[in-house]
Amino acid sequence: MDWDKLRIFHAVADAGSLTHAGDKLNLSQSAVSRQIRALEDSLNATLFHRHARGLILTEQGELLFDAASSMSKRLESASARIRDSEEGVFGQLRVTTTTGFGTLWLAPRLTKLYEQYPNLNIDLMLKERVLDLPMREADVAIRMKEPSQADLIRKRLMSVQMRLYASRGYIAKHGTPNEIGEITEHRVICQSLQSAQAGSAAVVVQKLLAHKPATMLTVNNYFGVLQAVLHDLGIGVLPDYVTEDFPDLIQILPEEDTNPVPVYLAYPEELRQSQRIAAFRDFVQNEIIAHRRHMKELGKL
Repeated sequence: MDWDKLRIFHAVADAGSLTHAGDKLNLSQSAVSRQIRALEDSLNATLFHRHARGLILTEQGELLFDAASSMSKRLESASARIRDSEEGVFGQLRVTTTTGFGTLWLAPRLTKLYEQYPNLNIDLMLKERVLDLPMREADVAIRMKEPSQADLIRKRLMSVQMRLYASRGYIAKHGTPNEIGEITEHRVICQSLQSAQAGSAAVVVQKLLAHKPATMLTVNNYFGVLQAVLHDLGIGVLPDYVTEDFPDLIQILPEEDTNPVPVYLAYPEELRQSQRIAAFRDFVQNEIIAHRRHMKELGKL
């Protein structure tokens, strides 16, 4: 099968339009159309349903698109391995993690990584959905549980606990609950229980709900919970890694801490020799060591 025609087909299927695919490939619409027709003739199959709003893949087209996508990702992987230099770290590194961890812990620390590797381009993808690393949806992941996908190198980085926090301003105005039953006099702020990453906090949130807090504020990510707590809105359920950068947060009801949640770094086996992966892995590990040291100095570990 002609790879050039397959590449053009993949672009058309991805864009849903001959015109948009042509713009991406720097080809005219007629040239793209000719290549698609030639591919359909060679396969003796119709790959697209054509209508006024664009193109939709047929069943045969879906099969070919899946195969072409797999080939494309494997070629990207091979290309990435070829580009990796033994003498330097450069190029694109696609990192995925949760919105909370990426926003509150990782992104504020990336200055140090860029200072060390100024030619590295990071694509930080903050998603609650677990991306498929073997299919190269990302190069490296940091997740709040051990990845279950096969053919991954995984390393446990640290543990996170979900704890109750309030701001000094909130405590000055509303006081500090000394036992969980006093939560009836306070507003609770937590991540929505329907959120993908709410599992680790669900137990403590359900316990708080059983004691009927005065009011509730739910948010679909921990960044929103943090902002509400910092602005004196109530007592929030937050991961303990945020407290280093926000000394105004005071822990409430420490006996209600959750069990530790493991944090893992993972990447595909085929990227074992990647200098970019190694640089990122070492950076994260060093930052975690520094984080732990500082938290001990603050008496929060």
